[in-house]
Amino acid sequence: MMNRTVRAIVAVVFILVIMFSLISICQNVSKSWKVDITEQRIYSLSNGTKAILGKLNQPITMKLYYSSTAAIKGPDQIRYFNNYYKFVRLLLEEYVSASNGMVKLEVIDPRPYSDDEVAAMRYGLKKFPITQEENFFFGLVVQTQFGVEKNIPFFSPSRQNFVEYDISYLVDTAITRQKKRVGILSSLNIMGDEVSPYMARMMQLQGQQPKGPWNIVKQFRLQYEVRSIPKDVNKIEDIDILLVVHPRDFSEQTLFAIDQFAVNGGRTIVCVDPFCVADQPKQSPMQMQTEHNPSSNLEKLMVNWGLEMPKDTYAGDRSLALEGAMRAGDRPQRIIGFLETKPECFNRNTPMTSELNQVRFLYSGVLKQMQMSDEDKKLIERTPLVITTSKGNSWMASQYEVMSPDAGSLMKKFIDGTEPVAMAYLVTGKFKSAFPNGIDIEVDAPENAGDANAPKKVKKHIEAIAAAKGNCAVAVFADVDFFSDMVAYSETIFGTMVIGDGGNLLLNAIDDFCGSSELIFIRSRGNFKRPFVVVDKIETEAEAQTAQEEAKINAEIAGFENELNTILGSAKQGQEEIVGSSILAKKKELELKILEARKQLKQIRRTRLQRIESLGNRLRNFNMLAAPAVILAIAIVLSIYRGARKRRYISHASDA
Repeated sequence: MMNRTVRAIVAVVFILVIMFSLISICQNVSKSWKVDITEQRIYSLSNGTKAILGKLNQPITMKLYYSSTAAIKGPDQIRYFNNYYKFVRLLLEEYVSASNGMVKLEVIDPRPYSDDEVAAMRYGLKKFPITQEENFFFGLVVQTQFGVEKNIPFFSPSRQNFVEYDISYLVDTAITRQKKRVGILSSLNIMGDEVSPYMARMMQLQGQQPKGPWNIVKQFRLQYEVRSIPKDVNKIEDIDILLVVHPRDFSEQTLFAIDQFAVNGGRTIVCVDPFCVADQPKQSPMQMQTEHNPSSNLEKLMVNWGLEMPKDTYAGDRSLALEGAMRAGDRPQRIIGFLETKPECFNRNTPMTSELNQVRFLYSGVLKQMQMSDEDKKLIERTPLVITTSKGNSWMASQYEVMSPDAGSLMKKFIDGTEPVAMAYLVTGKFKSAFPNGIDIEVDAPENAGDANAPKKVKKHIEAIAAAKGNCAVAVFADVDFFSDMVAYSETIFGTMVIGDGGNLLLNAIDDFCGSSELIFIRSRGNFKRPFVVVDKIETEAEAQTAQEEAKINAEIAGFENELNTILGSAKQGQEEIVGSSILAKKKELELKILEARKQLKQIRRTRLQRIESLGNRLRNFNMLAAPAVILAIAIVLSIYRGARKRRYISHASDA
């Protein structure tokens, strides 16, 4: 008996040892065995991020600072970040797994007065005091072996859908040390007057001042190397981003250069405009008025991008229209072409526009998707960036009507729409060239001293890239004025003030395009909140019932008031007391009916609440009983199976 007990104890001990060993082995071996079963695959890296990690040619270190100890002591708003931190950490571990050893992750809990806390502040991470000693940190630092440091000062909940994009952008820009080059090609003097110091002094002596660059160009120069592209260019090179502003009267040669830059994978931002207010010529009263067309388009190139901007067609929206005056001294009035967008007008699933709130557009055009073949649809993806509200619509007007002092009359002619219209698009994919056979250009003829009649110019053929081999990206805006000095900036006694997010929209586009081609194709991680379809349906039905009852009550009240007014109007002299008693009776009757109707409304709301609570109880009970029910079902099946085998064994034994 004793030996049997000892053997049982030893067996149990061995089983426990084996179990713990297996658990330890599985924890170490199966770290790379992961399955993301979330609907939007929020714990998996996108192909763009994997491509960025695959191109790493130097090791990088990621330092995730999270005050986990301080979060325990903090209020509910701080403890909320615990789940967010777990998500970010798991995502960063995916970066480590996919980097083939090129990414190292360090998770740091900066304690008060420690070197880690000092380092976090030195890296520029935001701190939030919780107690007199405790500070809360939640940020990321990316370091390269060459001393480059990039950081996310704080993982804001508003950027939760773009966590992967922000981290990948950090990695991509950390390993790119060269300053990005932005080329500007425009028919406007956006770069200002480029004059020599001698000419500048001569102009000052004559009381003239060289015109400076637009404020947006000044902002560009703080971050990028900005270059001016001549209008007669036939090949665009040595730049990273091409910004085409108001391409009015561009030659075939210039269009070819833009087309080939985009088809060859160059990131391109195009700003066209059906009526560019910034392009109005300044003429003195003594000069003759010359015909000037302030519109621009790139229809020859945009057709291959699947977009079109109809001529003399503008975006309008009554709810977005602002007051303004087209000329000095004119009476301010609401202008249907002067729009200030709201947050819901921006695409929240694209990093370029995800955090913008207000942008003022002045006579913006309308961008429409063109019909494309099924093959071309597979090659190109068109994403609207900025739209009007659902009541927006397009409207047509001549240039004379737009410049008329009575621009407010256009508001009266405007008809509300039923779906939004787009003012900006992002187009990605593999483009086809608008010049598949190339073009012929004129170049200077070689000198021929013996022939005075020899032509000065000769034609030269330039071959073209007919179709893109890699991914291309173009952002198209149907307005130029949204980032001009007259709309996006204001001069005050305190200096230049920014109005809205017009400049930020263009800066975001350039900043987004400055990343690698893989970075552009990283999408939003999606919305983490799943809709409660059944609950929403119950609430919608109950609200519809409530609305019907409320409308019925209001109709009854209006009817009784009309009846009372009729009684008062028909009263004759000497009948005031009779009419007064009639009014009192009607009032009492009305009050009783209103009271009864309100009781019915309360009952409807009570029924709605009961249905929602009943649904919640059923879901909770289902979640609680699901696992035991599955285990019980398995146990019953095993019991039946063993019973059948036992009966079969007994039957065979009795036969033997």
